[in-house]
Amino acid sequence: MPDNSDTQKELAHMLLPALMRFTLVILGLLLCVRVFAPFAPIMLWALVLAVVLQPATDWLRRKMGCSAGRAATLIVVLALMLIGVPVVTLAMSFAERVTDFVEAYRSGSWTIPIPADSVKDWPVVGERLFALWSEAATNLPETLQTHQEGLRTVMRTLLSTAGGAAGTVALFLGAIIVAGIMMAYAESAAQAMTRIACALAGNARGASLLNLSVATTRSVATGVVGIAFLQAILLGIGFMIVGIPLAGVLAILIMIISIVQLPALLVTVPVIAWLWMTGDGGALFNTVMTLFFVVGGLADGLMKPVLLGRGVDVPMPVVLIGAIGGVVALGLIGLFLGAVLLSLGYSLFMAWVDQETAIATPSSAD
Repeated sequence: MPDNSDTQKELAHMLLPALMRFTLVILGLLLCVRVFAPFAPIMLWALVLAVVLQPATDWLRRKMGCSAGRAATLIVVLALMLIGVPVVTLAMSFAERVTDFVEAYRSGSWTIPIPADSVKDWPVVGERLFALWSEAATNLPETLQTHQEGLRTVMRTLLSTAGGAAGTVALFLGAIIVAGIMMAYAESAAQAMTRIACALAGNARGASLLNLSVATTRSVATGVVGIAFLQAILLGIGFMIVGIPLAGVLAILIMIISIVQLPALLVTVPVIAWLWMTGDGGALFNTVMTLFFVVGGLADGLMKPVLLGRGVDVPMPVVLIGAIGGVVALGLIGLFLGAVLLSLGYSLFMAWVDQETAIATPSSAD
């Protein structure tokens, strides 16, 4: 019989190096994750943008007969101009307004107009807002002194929100540039991603799962972000037609709440109330614009089932639930990650179900 002590020594001699290698691998992975963590948000956004914009890059490359690098550079420049120029212009205008306000307040030339009596009729906050507005219009310094604690809280909130918004815009602009680099090397990147997917899921299933991830990302971009953008533009035009204040801000708000899967009626219903209470366009004009705002507020619910999940071999509710759950769990980037992960999970689960069903069901030959 073999000696137990020799067997234990042999097992220890085999397990100890394996355990050391396993520990070193885990430690290396943790260090890699720690090093990559600061760049994860911008790289994730860049990957999403590269996947979404790659068809446009391919189309431009075919039309112009140029290289992938030049087509990607042109796409990046156009995207930066479409997003960066308006943002910089808005920031400069905001800074100029703040400077003018500070100078006017210091010189004592800044005044607040008397509110209209119709402010009292505003729902919920009308009476209180009218009283505060009238007090500020008649004696602004005393009003500021009386409500200084509340004003400080509001200012801190506004500054924090502005700082977060500026950071998000900077992150998004940086992600566009990184996405351009990814699109310039799209062919080699696609080959590398295919190899990784095949290594993780097998040669038979890896490529299909990778294609499902790409199709889901583009489907969410079209069915959620695209619809929200179009809805914001259409309703923003309507807001400008009726002359509502801060029409651009309301349009941006609609786009945001539509992306996070909230109904645009949260904004359009108060606008309709404002239109009937303060508008002077007449009954016919108000009726037409009310119908426009109602249809515009419901447009995402009508168009989303048509576009969301299109070209994806996964039911539309799976993609939608993944997008909503991803936003709740991970923020805006979860809109894409949640849809992709849930779609992959659904595909793997159904593949397992089909495999088990095929094993359990006897063939006709038997």
